[in-house]
Amino acid sequence: MPSAKLPVTFDPKLTRADRIVLQNLNEDIKSRSGGAVQNDDAAAASRLEENVSTLKALCNPADAQFEPTVFTSVDLDEARSLVPAFLRRLLDGYIGWARKAVRVETDVVLLTHLIIYFTTSLPSAVLLYCRFTWLHAFLHLVMQGAYMGPYTLLKHQHIHMRGVLHKRLGLIDHLFPYVMDPLMGHSWNSYYYHHVKHHHVEGNGPDDLSSTIRYQRDSVAHFLCYVGRFYFLIWFDLPRYFLSKKKLGLAWRAGAWELGSYAALYMAFKFNARATTFVFLIPLLLLRVALMVGNWGQHAFVDEDEPDSDYRSSITVIDVMSNRLCFNDGYHTSHHLNPLRHWRDHPAAFLQSKHEYASQQALVFHNIDYFMITVKLLLKDYEHLAKCMVPVGDQISMSLEERVTLLKRHTRAFTEEEIRKKFGKAS
Repeated sequence: MPSAKLPVTFDPKLTRADRIVLQNLNEDIKSRSGGAVQNDDAAAASRLEENVSTLKALCNPADAQFEPTVFTSVDLDEARSLVPAFLRRLLDGYIGWARKAVRVETDVVLLTHLIIYFTTSLPSAVLLYCRFTWLHAFLHLVMQGAYMGPYTLLKHQHIHMRGVLHKRLGLIDHLFPYVMDPLMGHSWNSYYYHHVKHHHVEGNGPDDLSSTIRYQRDSVAHFLCYVGRFYFLIWFDLPRYFLSKKKLGLAWRAGAWELGSYAALYMAFKFNARATTFVFLIPLLLLRVALMVGNWGQHAFVDEDEPDSDYRSSITVIDVMSNRLCFNDGYHTSHHLNPLRHWRDHPAAFLQSKHEYASQQALVFHNIDYFMITVKLLLKDYEHLAKCMVPVGDQISMSLEERVTLLKRHTRAFTEEEIRKKFGKAS
C-alpha cells in the first residue's frame, strides 16, 4: 500500500503548532503521490515560509499573533471562548501578571502548573501525614499519576534553561524542586545529573547508561534488563560513570544527592510508613519505570549506518500526549540537536529544517506517544507503527511493507564489534 493511501490523522486536540506542522508534511505527501510531483517547488517553498513565519510569530511577544501557552488542555483562544466575559477579564489579568513572572513570556502554563501543584499536591501530602485514610491515599496517588508527566517535562525545561521563573523570583525558582521533586517521584537533582550532564553528553552512545543500542528493542526480555539495570543500579552506575570520565565533583554530587534522597525517604518511612508509601515511595517506583519506558520509545529506532546521528538515533512524535500535555516533548530529535532550544520553538525549528530531516532519513510519527511506541514494539506490532509514520523525503514512496522492514531494521541490537566500528569504542 503506497504512502498516499495511508492517511495522516489529525487529532482535534492537537496544538495549533502541531496542526500547522502536520498539515505541511501532509501536503508534501499528497504532492508526491504516485511518485510524481504535482505542486511546483515555488508553491511548496511559499507554504513552508508562511508556516514557519506563523509558528515564529506565535512565540514572539512583539508580534500581534503572539500567543502564550496558559493551559495544557486547550489553546488560549479556545479557553477565552469557553468562559463568560467577567472570567475572561480575570483570565487576561492573570496572563498579564504571569507573563512578567516567568522567564520566557510564552511560559505562563509553567507557572499555572506550579500553582496547581502547590495548592493540591503539597496540601494533600501534608494531610496524609496528619490524618491518613486509604481512600485519600488512593486518590492522592491517582492525582500524582496525572501530574508526574507534565511536571517531569516542566522540570526538563527547568534543568536545561536553569530556571523557568523570572530572575527576580530566582530564590523560588531554585527552591521549588526540592519541595516538589520527591512528591513527583524524583530524587533530588538526579534528573539534572543523569539527563543534562550524562545523557546529552553521550547521546545514546555506548557510554550512555540509558543507551538502547545494545538491546533488541522489540524484545521483552531485553526491555526488562534495560529497566532493571536503571531501577536497581543507577545509584551506583551514574557516580561510576562520572569517575570513569575523571569528573570527581560530579561523581560525588550525583552519588550524594541520590543516596541522600534514599536516606530522607527512609527517615520519612520510619516516621509514618503508610503516608510515606503513598506520598513518596510509590511515585518514585512508578516514575523510574515511566522514565525508562519513555526513553526506550524515544531511542528505539537507531539507524545501523549512522547510529551516532541525532537524526537517526531519536525520533519526532506529533501527538496530543507528548506535545500538548507535556510541552512539546515529542520533538525529541530537535531537542537533541539543540538541548537549549526552548520548548515552544521546536515546531518552527523542525519545519524550518524538514528538508534536512528528510535527507537524513529521520523518523517522524503521529497519533502515538512514546509509551505506546514501546508497547507496540514489545508486541512486535510493526504494522501499527508503520501506519503511524509520517513519511518524509524518500520514505513517501514506501509501501506499508517497506515501512515495516525499515522499522525492524532500526530496532536491531548492535554487537560489540559493530559498536567499535561505528563509535570507535566498546564497553
